[in-house]
Amino acid sequence: MRLRRLFPCILALLCLQAVAQPDSSHLRIGLLTCSPGAELYSTFGHTAIRVTDSASGVDMVYNYGTFDDRDPNFYIKFVKGIMLYALSNYSYSDFLREYTYENRSVIDQELLLTGAQKQSLYAALQENAREENRYYNYYFHTDNCTTRARDMIVQKTGAAIVFNNILPEKRPSYRNLIHTYLDKANQDWSKFGIDLLLGSNLDEKVTNEQAMFLPDYLMKGIDAATANGHKLAKKYQFALQLPPTPPGVTLLTPLFLFSMLFIIIGLLSFGALTNVWAQRILNVFDAVFFLCIGIFGILIVTLWAIRVDTVCRDNFNVIWALPTHFFVAFVVYFKRKWLQTYFRITFAITLLFTLCWFFIPQQVNAAVLPLLGIMLMRSYFRGNLPVKQRKLRHTANIISSSKTINIEL
Repeated sequence: MRLRRLFPCILALLCLQAVAQPDSSHLRIGLLTCSPGAELYSTFGHTAIRVTDSASGVDMVYNYGTFDDRDPNFYIKFVKGIMLYALSNYSYSDFLREYTYENRSVIDQELLLTGAQKQSLYAALQENAREENRYYNYYFHTDNCTTRARDMIVQKTGAAIVFNNILPEKRPSYRNLIHTYLDKANQDWSKFGIDLLLGSNLDEKVTNEQAMFLPDYLMKGIDAATANGHKLAKKYQFALQLPPTPPGVTLLTPLFLFSMLFIIIGLLSFGALTNVWAQRILNVFDAVFFLCIGIFGILIVTLWAIRVDTVCRDNFNVIWALPTHFFVAFVVYFKRKWLQTYFRITFAITLLFTLCWFFIPQQVNAAVLPLLGIMLMRSYFRGNLPVKQRKLRHTANIISSSKTINIEL
């Protein structure tokens, strides 16, 4: 009878003893999350894996975010989306020194894995760091330094890892997530360029795991995740805590600059009806303006066609940034019937795009609105320019005749 009563206590003690057994691997593995930096490439932060072996004195960082820009074809590959990144391993002290220099904080999350699971992950990292295995094709939102670290933890530990939801009820898109970081860093021009060149595929709503292409979201995901039913990581701690560098502030944002340009061109456009000098200024402006818009269009189409990934495809910006504007810019001041028809078609397309602003399945940058306004004005006046010019000449003849009569009197 006493044995039956003692049996549950004995079983509980045995379970506690099994849990409290020391980890014979002597390994500590942590996920490192680095805060955003000042440069565009570092705006979204960074992720790495830290491995510490107390028995051998090893303290290494495994970093999937290194690349060699000395390749003579680097920029061609960059434009095509063929970015060859590599896993590099180096000392933790060097890693901290680098981020101290860049004034970027580092958060360390220790993974609560068993000795066997840590050994399995460490062995996989060492194998992956071999020269023949360390390279991979980098894709910004699907296969980067952060997703590689996550996949190694999920796939190479042997643990049943479950990521609990970290997203709000209204799921953001890839573009929404990117904007969060660009807005925080006051990267208005970078945001404009990214919105101009990245297509509607970036407006898809992300899943819980897809959001973890960003370091902060992987950190949140690891914090909320479980491995075999228990928490995957301890509460995070700062390995390096530095005051963030305040982002630079500029008033010359794309929206402000293009809005001012819209007002000036609007005044000149109506002034040109009676002022020859205003018309001459607009001739030069139209050539430069439509040349730039045409370059935008050619760049959009080129990236759409040549990139190996999908980030630049299905880009609705090509509707208003027509590549044909590039060629028309060189003959914009000619008086041809076909040119008048071209600008009337441009006016109709631009107006349709503007009216459908909220229905386009792609978030278009707000700075495009004043550009559309300029295009509407200039294409309208260009489409009706011969009529306006005849009126201007008729007005000039009347003024000239009046002066002649006055002189004769």
